[in-house]
Amino acid sequence: MKRVECLDGLRGIAALWVLIGHSMMLSGLKVPVIAQPDLGVDLFIMLSGFLMVLQYQLRRGFEDWDRLGTWAAFWTRRFFRIAPLFYAALLVALILGPMIYSDRVAIDTFLDHKLQLPERYLDASFTNVLLHLTFVFGLLPSYAFRTPLPDWSLGLEMQFYAVFPFLMLLARKIDWLLTVLLIVCASIAIVFLTGYAGVHFPMPSFLPLKMHLFLCGMLIAADTREDRTRLWLQIGAAVLLAAIPIGVHADVLHMIMRALFVLVFFVVVHLQHVRGIGFASKLLGSRPFHWLGELSFGVYLWHLLVLHVVASWAIARWGHSITPIERFLIVAGIVAAVSYTIAFATYKAIEIPGQKLGKTIQKRVSGSDSKSKSVAAEEIAAP
Repeated sequence: MKRVECLDGLRGIAALWVLIGHSMMLSGLKVPVIAQPDLGVDLFIMLSGFLMVLQYQLRRGFEDWDRLGTWAAFWTRRFFRIAPLFYAALLVALILGPMIYSDRVAIDTFLDHKLQLPERYLDASFTNVLLHLTFVFGLLPSYAFRTPLPDWSLGLEMQFYAVFPFLMLLARKIDWLLTVLLIVCASIAIVFLTGYAGVHFPMPSFLPLKMHLFLCGMLIAADTREDRTRLWLQIGAAVLLAAIPIGVHADVLHMIMRALFVLVFFVVVHLQHVRGIGFASKLLGSRPFHWLGELSFGVYLWHLLVLHVVASWAIARWGHSITPIERFLIVAGIVAAVSYTIAFATYKAIEIPGQKLGKTIQKRVSGSDSKSKSVAAEEIAAP
């Protein structure tokens, strides 16, 4: 398994789901499942776990994971995949924070929602900025949800990258399923202890709260050495992991949807030889879906800044004179058009140059040779 084209479509769908879900929330439209943007984030998380193992498997022929230089190269690649665009969006969010907060107050007042905490939009303090620049904000409940961006998942993602090399070393030394069992038990224990100590996160930005979903993706990608029985065991384990009721959203609906994600993900990746499934997998890897995937990170980062302005404008313009469905269609249409335009511009101006810089630094850090250029693996940034 080298390039998995359907990942493009899956991450594009995940980002679009988040945009649509948030647009429904701020338009007053309630639609089961679709109006749950966190489910799109959960799909991103599974994709991230899958891709990291896939990248590991593609590179292990020329990267020695017993060397610290290889770990440093991995961390460098991942940092420059996320940080450049995040830093740009963070700057804009801090500048526009007061305006975005004013818009949010108008939206919540109109929809009769509980008002957001002011610091969620207005905290431009040195501490908050520093914690976000270093990506450690997700470890601190008071700062995990403290900008107008949906960046809580980026802190979570960086925590996963930090521990990933250790997870792969453990998986190499003992059985994959045993590794998963140990990590899940440790995560549940940590979640229980932090809750017992009175530590509660406003969003699941703390890795133990989402580690089981990263592991789902990792199990789908894990090398089974052509052992189909082993593969089915791992998929069964992934389905069970997805249904673990921990975290902020631990209701039955979320458990069922996460288990379905695992099954659909497994089917489009491993059963492409089946006629109908092969068509769906190719469709998800087609050019339109490819671009949805390429722009997914930018859309995820920018859409909330655009959404607050547009939703507030629509409410001020029409108020209750239009239905929630009409308001949603207007808001979502404008937000999608503007967000994808900004995402395309910043993909060209920031993301691509940032990734190139990261690759240059990575080669110096790891001392990697030209063989690494032959790897054609999919890159993904999961929020």
